[in-house]
Amino acid sequence: MKVAYMSTYIPQKCGLATYTHHLRLSVKQARLWEAADPVIVLSSEGTSETSADQERWFLPKHEKEAYVKMAQRVNKSDISVVSLQHEFGIFGGEAGSYVLDFVKELKKPLITTFHTVFENPEEPYRSIQQQIAERSEKIIVMNRKAIQFLHQAYAIPEAKIIYLPHGTPAPAKDKRDAYRHKLGWTGRNVLMTFGLLSRGKGLELVLEVLGQVADEIPNVLYAIVGQTHPEVKRQEGEAYRQELADLIHKRGLSSHVTMVDQYVDEEDLIGYLMACDLYVTPYPGMQQITSGTLAYAVGLGRPVVSTPYSYAKDLLAGCEQLLVPYGDVTAWAKTIISLLRDEAARGKWEKKIGQIGSAMHWPHVGKRHAQLFARTAKRQYDLPEATGGIAVASVAR
Repeated sequence: MKVAYMSTYIPQKCGLATYTHHLRLSVKQARLWEAADPVIVLSSEGTSETSADQERWFLPKHEKEAYVKMAQRVNKSDISVVSLQHEFGIFGGEAGSYVLDFVKELKKPLITTFHTVFENPEEPYRSIQQQIAERSEKIIVMNRKAIQFLHQAYAIPEAKIIYLPHGTPAPAKDKRDAYRHKLGWTGRNVLMTFGLLSRGKGLELVLEVLGQVADEIPNVLYAIVGQTHPEVKRQEGEAYRQELADLIHKRGLSSHVTMVDQYVDEEDLIGYLMACDLYVTPYPGMQQITSGTLAYAVGLGRPVVSTPYSYAKDLLAGCEQLLVPYGDVTAWAKTIISLLRDEAARGKWEKKIGQIGSAMHWPHVGKRHAQLFARTAKRQYDLPEATGGIAVASVAR
């Protein structure tokens, strides 16, 4: 039994690369098979193709003919299942169309995780996603609403689509005070946003309400954590970060905002999230189907305030008081002030969100993926099933 993951991969600094790395590790830790699972790594110009990990198969993303060759290599290998982590922007061609050459040539079972799903898809995205869906044995989504979207847009049977939550680390509550001390946040009420910095994430909304919040909560601190997105930096340098810095200075918020300009590794990210009092995702785009940043905050049981975009509405069902419309400055200020003032209320939300997040921790999510991969391989190859009948535990190599 072997699974080949197709995605970007560490050390590339992007959310999908990190996600695939943790998925691969957690599936391995489920111990349903022993073989090492390779990764088909999408590589750009200038990317080193040398690695200590011999299970990395590099695919030049902009070389169309390389996709067919990679599929042929997989077909000739002992790989049992391919796990395609699909995001339009990581593949070559218009809207990532080169991936179709791979899936059309592939003879092995394909399980696709759609990280982007549109309610009303338009071309060229529609035809690309439909062809991938038709050639997939199963489709994984991280938002229950995406099941209906895919069914309505492409007539995909709902039984073919599986909801599996975005994986996250588990909380380290006993280290919260130590994290806050290390970051210099002791005695501060901390709002936080993290992720690769780019326009369109609504950070200006938080900066707009922060003055009102500071009038009521003088020790408030807004932490914007993460370096500039590589593509943004390539196109315009640090212009956007400077725009935010100028806005902060203009509004007299310098003592209430800290910008952490670095790519945060997993351990440090857990520290930042556990140390904050309130995590915010003020995204203006209501169609956003997934958010790794919100997933991590919920998985770690942090109280959150968010705009009601698609993923937030699905993940935070039952927590509608925490969903505030984008652009409603008064409502945002009122909600943040109320939560920062009331520690008991934050504790209540922390408990409720922690219950939601408990199903998102990597050991649980990895095991569910491993079971799906194993069941798919068993159907395809009639592999022997493990005692207990849950999944393939030991199969012919």
